[in-house]
Amino acid sequence: MNELEELKKIRVEELQKQLQGQQEEEEQLQQQINQIEAIVKTKLTKEALSRLGNIKAAHPEKYIQLLAVLGQLIGKFNAIDDKLLKDILVKLEPKKHQFNVRRK
Repeated sequence: MNELEELKKIRVEELQKQLQGQQEEEEQLQQQINQIEAIVKTKLTKEALSRLGNIKAAHPEKYIQLLAVLGQLIGKFNAIDDKLLKDILVKLEPKKHQFNVRRK
């Protein structure tokens, strides 16, 4: 039994280290998101900022994807207005396929 307990202890320690590493990665990712968010928000108009907030509340995954794109574009534009933000959102949407059903 002593050997079994040692193996369990070692396995628990490994899992704790793995969990701690994942938590650190998540914290770093959140810090990066916060930094990009702070930079992007300074370049948005009031309407675009409102739309970005709505996207953050409704679609968190799309919000992060949009932040990444805005972070890349931020140097090319002095200000990002609502129309430009809409255009970017349309381009981020996956293309939908139309299917025609024919009956014979």
